[in-house]
Amino acid sequence: MSIATIGAFAIGEYPEAVSVMLFFRIGELFEEYAEEKSRKSISDLMEIKPDYANLKDGESIKKVSPEEVNIGDIIIIKPGEKVPLDGIIKSGKSTLDTKALTGESVPVEVEEGEEISSGCINISGMLTVQVTKKFGESTVSKILDLVENASSKKAHTENFITKFARYYTPSVIFIAFVICIVPNILLKNTDFIVWLNRALTFLVVSCPCALVISIPLSFFGGIGGASKLGILVKGGNYLEALTKVNTIVFDKTGTLTKGVFKVQKVVALNENSQEEILKLAAYTEYYSNHPIANSIKEVYSKDIDISNIKDVQEISGCGVSANIEDKTVHVGNYKLMEKIGCESNTGEEIGTIVYIAINNNYAGYIVIADEIKEDAKTAIENLKKVKNIKETVMLTGDLKKVAEKIAKEINIDKVYSELLPDGKVKILEEIMKEKNGKVAFVGDGINDAPVLARADVGIAMGGLGADSAIEAADVVIMTDEPSKIAKLLKISKKTLNIAYQNIYFAIGIKVLVLILSAFGISNMWQAVFADVGVTGIAVFNSLRALNTK
Repeated sequence: MSIATIGAFAIGEYPEAVSVMLFFRIGELFEEYAEEKSRKSISDLMEIKPDYANLKDGESIKKVSPEEVNIGDIIIIKPGEKVPLDGIIKSGKSTLDTKALTGESVPVEVEEGEEISSGCINISGMLTVQVTKKFGESTVSKILDLVENASSKKAHTENFITKFARYYTPSVIFIAFVICIVPNILLKNTDFIVWLNRALTFLVVSCPCALVISIPLSFFGGIGGASKLGILVKGGNYLEALTKVNTIVFDKTGTLTKGVFKVQKVVALNENSQEEILKLAAYTEYYSNHPIANSIKEVYSKDIDISNIKDVQEISGCGVSANIEDKTVHVGNYKLMEKIGCESNTGEEIGTIVYIAINNNYAGYIVIADEIKEDAKTAIENLKKVKNIKETVMLTGDLKKVAEKIAKEINIDKVYSELLPDGKVKILEEIMKEKNGKVAFVGDGINDAPVLARADVGIAMGGLGADSAIEAADVVIMTDEPSKIAKLLKISKKTLNIAYQNIYFAIGIKVLVLILSAFGISNMWQAVFADVGVTGIAVFNSLRALNTK
């Protein structure tokens, strides 16, 4: 552009020289506006970084940098303040605004004993929190690192454009030089100024701004659009890879299910009522901290009079017995029933079965199972509507009958059960060999990290997921919603389509005007449009990647 402008001044074409500079600057303003708009949704995430932490030091409270706080320290979070570090609430009850982390606008209620993540905003009550992670390992630090480094991982399309410009620019300058000099050497009675003008016009047209700016901007917009939905994509290369995915493989626990034991059914036999069975089970399990015992006590939810609990005995590997209101109650697995001589039968129930016997008589059972996420079925339905997706698969370490029941309920195509972490990797590799396209794996646990790293695209559930899984993944869904995977695939396809539209449009117009300018048919004004005008159109087209609807 500098050569073309100086050349225009040299041959006395002042209006055209000014137009080149003026329109080039206008084009740059459009580009700055577009980049700022696409950057905003990502920079909003940067605002989650806390400025300070209220560290409790004896009876006093000191305002310190979050980096100075250690694991085990107690911090105070007042209403309106950001949560500076991850921790467990020791006292207090409040409502947290998690929008910056998850993209969800609905506030979350938290109370004593619950874990909270840094980056949230404390809306109402004062919280006393024991820190569980240093600032460098906290949720907010990892998110900021993901966002800041996302643009460093370029898609193949972006890399192509960078290499293309590296060779393209010196090539067109050489061609412009040939257009200016060669005709004046080979042809008689030629006008040097005419060929110089054509060469300068050729240079203006050939400027690769539209490609060099709009293509990265498309991917930047796609990453920004995804972040608005609470989906963090670690680089443009992963957005591009997602467009080639035709098989989605899921972990079960914590991904398609909540990973929390819940009472699904209470069955009472003989003259016993469901309420009585649940009450006796809750009383007998009162002193146990086992997850199954906690789920029974949670669903019972009434106050327990511990004066009615006597002679509690834990029977190793079987369950618990106790005297409740002068009744001998046994609560445990089928081995416990065999031990006391009770015949137990539950039919075809699927899940963890807790058997209850009263005075050595089989009285009923409680079915406890992991709950399916509310949007799991919708997630699979939406994925089956996506054009490229040919198969959905579930890998789990759970029992075969449990896995098959859940797979059937949410309409998963294929299921592999009773797998250890290395078994999951082996099955994934077999799937990857069978499929022509790319395979994505979705998981959340520590045992999922090897599979996430091995997959073509690893997608982690970041809200409650293990740190190792989030580190190994290429994409992190902060809301733990599998239904967002279909939205992510749509964003990736839309982003790549926009990038290719810009390539075809920019190159097509430029090649046409380049040919015209070489033969002297187009002038400098048309050249300016072929550069600045095409760049502006391509840039505004790139902005569509921000729109996630």
